[in-house]
Amino acid sequence: MNAFGIVRVASATIRTSVGDPAANAREVVGVLERTEGCDVVLFPELCLTGYTCADLFYQPTLLNAAVDALAAVVEANTGQPRIVVVGLPLGVGPHLYNCAAVIDGSGVRGLVPKQHLPNYKEFYERRWFHPARGEEPAEIDLLGRPTPFGIDLLFPVEGAGDAGRDVILGVEICEDLWLPIPPSASQALAGATILLNLSASNETIGKSAYRTDLVVGQSGRCMAAYAYSGSGPSESTTDLVFGGHCLIAEDGRMLAESRRVGDGQPIERGSYWIEADVDVDRLTFERRSAATFEWPVGPVRPFRRIGVGLGLSERPDLKRFVPAAPFVPANGPELNRRCAEIFEIQVAGLAKRVERLPAGTTLHMGVSGGLDSTLALLVAVKTLDLLGMDRKLLHGLTMPGFGTTNRTRTNAVDLMEHLGVSSETIDISGLAFQSFRELGHSPFGIDARHMNLSAFRAALLELPEENRKDLTFENVQARLRTFLLMSRGFVVGTGDLSEMALGWSTYNADHMSMYNPNCSIPKTLVRFLVLYAANHEFPAGPTRDTLTSIAETTISPELLPTSKRGEILQATEDSLGPYELHDFFLYHAIRWGCPPEKILYLSRFADFSKPYPPALVEKTLRTFITRFFAQQYKRSCVPDGPKVGTVSLSPRGDWRMPSDADASAWLRWAEQD
Repeated sequence: MNAFGIVRVASATIRTSVGDPAANAREVVGVLERTEGCDVVLFPELCLTGYTCADLFYQPTLLNAAVDALAAVVEANTGQPRIVVVGLPLGVGPHLYNCAAVIDGSGVRGLVPKQHLPNYKEFYERRWFHPARGEEPAEIDLLGRPTPFGIDLLFPVEGAGDAGRDVILGVEICEDLWLPIPPSASQALAGATILLNLSASNETIGKSAYRTDLVVGQSGRCMAAYAYSGSGPSESTTDLVFGGHCLIAEDGRMLAESRRVGDGQPIERGSYWIEADVDVDRLTFERRSAATFEWPVGPVRPFRRIGVGLGLSERPDLKRFVPAAPFVPANGPELNRRCAEIFEIQVAGLAKRVERLPAGTTLHMGVSGGLDSTLALLVAVKTLDLLGMDRKLLHGLTMPGFGTTNRTRTNAVDLMEHLGVSSETIDISGLAFQSFRELGHSPFGIDARHMNLSAFRAALLELPEENRKDLTFENVQARLRTFLLMSRGFVVGTGDLSEMALGWSTYNADHMSMYNPNCSIPKTLVRFLVLYAANHEFPAGPTRDTLTSIAETTISPELLPTSKRGEILQATEDSLGPYELHDFFLYHAIRWGCPPEKILYLSRFADFSKPYPPALVEKTLRTFITRFFAQQYKRSCVPDGPKVGTVSLSPRGDWRMPSDADASAWLRWAEQD
């Protein structure tokens, strides 16, 4: 495992020689030799003998050979910083148990017997095995040493320092998972973060889908990683065929899945395995954030904790997918449904607010020709259509100023016309110019007291590019736009989640509205949804062309003067850094509580739209942290709006933070460079 609590788990199935434990041990050892980089390696139920030995399980010859095979596996793993879990039958007093042996570099650390034995249809386990009830001996002699035995065992990792403090293994066997309350549920409530299931589940039509749902669902309910290893087709096929299905899930999401019999691929009868890196720190954060975890039920019994050895190691690779755009739906069969769901949540939120307004109330919106106002406009139009109201009740106001370009102004006017809303254009340049004079402000050092507006515009065009910083010049224009909108009536907001996180808004200007359907939509998702609407809802024609042009326009508040050619010089991402990075940071910092060092580590494995130099990534992360802390005061008083995804910064919902909190601890990593 590494310093960020990431544990590499392998789930393996072997070529089984039914009734030949020595051969099976050789297969297990062969897999271990090829999975040296893994921290935990899981094998199937009764893998050292074969699950299908039937009445041979009564034979001392088989049972003794199974123990010898276990010794061979222990010897192969001696001194290794790795945990291995194998299945075998063990006689304990008058009973025979179906057991999982947990092995680390020092030997067998514990034995977990199976609790729930299937004895229906094709299964007859109670013919041979005794179900574990918690009354078994707490310890047995195995391989010449006393070994913990029982259903009350958990295995916390030792030797990995702080990184391993929350890495705790819980073990259950096959049928245990299929119960209404699996043992793994109690193990998770007692602290287990990685749940392991040794299984021998035969294949029948449709069974694999249900099995997958069980594994993924249990990982989600337990807020844990769940690894499942199934016996393969080299088990006896006298009556059944076993599929060799291996799965690794984490917190309700599949990380890795093996091939299996019946998946349409050529059948693999040899040993194979899957690997995935599970993030235990993420699981711990999720459990701490979920106030209902461990309540109202607790573990059914006290658990004994048996330490297992696992060291720290740094790996150049990461065996888990790190999405570069975690807020954006992935391409695939569910893409359309996900996009429709996002729009419907936004529409449903705005619709409830609109229907509480007096009949015939006009909705007002600032339409700039940028991404955010375009998405809000699409949502508002869908809302009026849902409510059976005339689109003309939506009044779009475009308010060009000193930084507005012909492209954005044209796009704004054209889009409103295409969508059939009422629209108006008010040039705010004159009002802003008068405000500067009344305030006694000289924008960029230009004394405007004895100029007219035309002369002032001409002076702005002569400004050198390096002298284009004037916050008052920007804020006056932004507040004038909000003043004009709110003077009309009910205002639909347009600001997005990324801007909220960074405080990229003018207080009591674009920061404010009566309702904001975009408040939990980050910038990368805004762009994606606008393009999605262009390509799926307006597949051809001028609306699609306008939406595409908007999506391709440089992101800018257009509050600073343009170039002499009327081009945008104020590119937001030139000031803040790429929004693609900011949204990546936002997701991992807020959704999963990742410290900055871990965010930087994960960013190395994300496939961004283009390669970013490490220095730029670090600089942008510093900007994100600094602004996120400094701009909380704006988030403390934002308008109502719907939560759409897993991250929200609403002060009434997900995010409560002091406006005067100190970011020093979060920036310490940067000081160490």
